[in-house]
Amino acid sequence: MPDEIDQRCLLSHPALTHHNLSMDCNFVIPLGCSTCGGKYTMREQDNILIYCTTCGVEFHNGCDERPRRITHPYHLQHPLTLFYRDPETGTISNIIPDANPCKPHINDQEPDTSDQEKYKFVDIVPTKSDIIFDKCTWCGKDFEGVWFYRCLICSFCLDLPCAKSLPPLTITNPKGHHHSLIFLPRPLLVPCDACGLVNGPEPSYACFQCSYMAHQSCIDLPRVIKITRHPHRLNYIPYRSPLSSLCRVCYKKVDVKYGQYSCDREGCVYVAHSRCATHDTVWDKKELEWEPEESRDDEEDITPFKNLGDGFIKHFGHDHPLKLKKHKGVVDIEKLCEACVYPIIVSDQFYDCEECDYSLHEVCASLPKKLDHALNNHTLFLDPSPQNEYSYMTCHVCSRVTTGFRYIRHNYPTRGGPYSFIDVRCVSVPEYFTHKSHDDHLVFISTITSNKDCKRCKNTCSGSHLECPECEFALCYACATIPHELHYKYDKHPLTLCYGQKGSAGDIYWCEVCEKLLDSTEWFYTCNQCCTTVHLQCLFGSSYFMKPGSTFRLPHYRKSAEVIRNSSNSRQLCYTCGNLCTASIYYEGYDRFYKGLLFTYKNRDVSRVPICSLHCLTVLMKRLLQVFQKPKSEGIWLNCHVLKDVLAKCSCGDYW
Repeated sequence: MPDEIDQRCLLSHPALTHHNLSMDCNFVIPLGCSTCGGKYTMREQDNILIYCTTCGVEFHNGCDERPRRITHPYHLQHPLTLFYRDPETGTISNIIPDANPCKPHINDQEPDTSDQEKYKFVDIVPTKSDIIFDKCTWCGKDFEGVWFYRCLICSFCLDLPCAKSLPPLTITNPKGHHHSLIFLPRPLLVPCDACGLVNGPEPSYACFQCSYMAHQSCIDLPRVIKITRHPHRLNYIPYRSPLSSLCRVCYKKVDVKYGQYSCDREGCVYVAHSRCATHDTVWDKKELEWEPEESRDDEEDITPFKNLGDGFIKHFGHDHPLKLKKHKGVVDIEKLCEACVYPIIVSDQFYDCEECDYSLHEVCASLPKKLDHALNNHTLFLDPSPQNEYSYMTCHVCSRVTTGFRYIRHNYPTRGGPYSFIDVRCVSVPEYFTHKSHDDHLVFISTITSNKDCKRCKNTCSGSHLECPECEFALCYACATIPHELHYKYDKHPLTLCYGQKGSAGDIYWCEVCEKLLDSTEWFYTCNQCCTTVHLQCLFGSSYFMKPGSTFRLPHYRKSAEVIRNSSNSRQLCYTCGNLCTASIYYEGYDRFYKGLLFTYKNRDVSRVPICSLHCLTVLMKRLLQVFQKPKSEGIWLNCHVLKDVLAKCSCGDYW
C-alpha cells in the first residue's frame, strides 16, 4: 500500500501549491528514475520507490533529494540543472550516473548492458568556459560532495545543503510583525531588524511598507519566555528606548535599534539579545505568552533544613540532627564536608552529626533544594544521596569525579537520556565576576560553544566556560573551578594558587610532594611565608573530591572500589602502574561477591589491591573489560598480576 511521506516534491514550483511525495515497494521503476534514469531500486531487500502523483515522476530512494531540474526560491528567474563532479578527474557534467546501474532481474545471471546508455539524459552544455564552478553563489562556501545545481543561463550555482532549504515566498501572519512578509531572493547583508546580526546565507524576509527585514528564524521569535539566568519573565520588544545596557547573557552592548528581550518589572533593567536569550543552552523552548505566571503562594519551600533550636537542624539529606560547631583545628583537620568535599576547617563553623561521620559547612547546609542557574536551561534540584555508581559520579560541566552533593534535573534521567549532573562547586561560581587570573576585565559564564582556547590548559572551550567580553581570554570550567586556596598537611598556612609568574623563567622551584622541578610559568600552589611550592596536580589531583570511606561500583560486572585515606607512614605500591601512592587518598579494588585471594600483590595472594589514582583505576577497568568480553573458551586472564591458580578453580569465566 503506498504511503505518503512528509517530504515536498522538489519539482513543484515554489509559487504554486506544494505536493508531497509518496513511497511504495517495487523492485522495478516503470518510468525510470527521474534523476538518473535507472530502472531498478537501490537494493533488492529495500525495494523502495519514491514517486509524485501530481508531477508523474519516480525516483530511487535518495534521488528524490536531487531532481535533475528544479525551480528554487533563491533563483526564481531561471531553472537550475543538477551537475555531477567526478571526484577523480574534477570534471563536471550533467550526465548523471545511474544510482543502481545494470541491475539484473532477480533470476538473471548476467547483467544486461545493452540499454545502459539508453536512460542517460544529455543537455546542451558549453564545452569550454572561463568560469570555475567551485563555490555556492548563495552561501559562498566551497562545494562539498559530487552534486551541485547550476543555471545554464547565468551561471548561478547552488550546493545541495542550500538547495534543500525551501523557504516559502510569502508569510502571511508572522508572529514578529503586523504585515505579511515577502521572501528576499538575495542574501541579507545588513543587520536583521529582529536580532541585529548579519547572517547572509540564512533565508530572509522583508516588509517594504515598513522597511523591515528579518531572518526566517527570527520571524516567529517567542513573545514571552523565562530563562534560568533571571527570576522574572522576559518580553520580546522590537526596539528599546536609548538606554545603554549590556546583554546579560553575552555581556556585550545591546543595540537599541533591533529586537531584544527585556524584563517589564518595575525597577528591573534586565535585557538580552534576541539570539542570546533564545539559544538552545539558555532557553528551555517553552513559550509562556498565554501561560499564567506563578504567584508567590504557589512557590514551593526550597529551604534545605528545619531549625530545631539550640544550634540543631534537621537537614533533608541526612537522617540525624546536625549541631552547629566551631572547628577545633588539628582535631577536625581530617573532617570533610559531605556536600563540597572540602576540609571542614576552611570555614569557622560547620554542622556535625553526633551519631555518625557526617559534616556540612554552614554555607553548604544552606544550599537550596531548588535552583535556577546559568549552567542549565532547566530548573535544578539538589540531590544529597550517596552515589555508588562510578558511571554517574562525573560532573558534566567540569568533568571531575566527586562523591559530594549534586544538582540534577527533576525526574532525570528516569525520563530517558544520559545521566548528568552539576556539582555544588560549579554552581557556586558567580555569573559575572573578576577571576584572579584575569584582573583586567570581568568574566562571565558562557554555555555557548566557543572557538577560544583555555588560557591554562590550551584546550578549546567546547562546553561551559568563563569568557571575557572585552578580549580573547577564556577558561574552561575545569580550570576555572580550581580552588584559590588549599590546605596542605605539612604546612600550617593554606597554600595559595599562583597563576604563573611572568618573566621568571630563570627561577628554579621544586615541588614539595614529588620533589621534581616545577615550571613557574604554569599554575602552582605556594606559601610565601614558608617558601613552599607544590605542583597543581600533586596537591589538587583528580581524586581530590573523593571522600575516604566511600565505595562505588565500577562500570562492568561485579567489580567495586573503596576510597582509602593515605594516612600511614608507608606508601602502597599501585597495582596498575607500580608507582608509590603519594596522594592523600588511594583506592582499593575488589570483587563484590568473590571473597577469595584473587590477586597476586607483592608476591602474596590478596583479595584487594591498591590503586593510586583515577587514571590507574580507569586503566584497570579497561583491562577488566577486555578480558570480560573474551569468550569463556579462551579462559580467564588479565595480566601477569592475576592469580592464575585461583582463576583456574572457577568453573565459569565470569569473575573477570
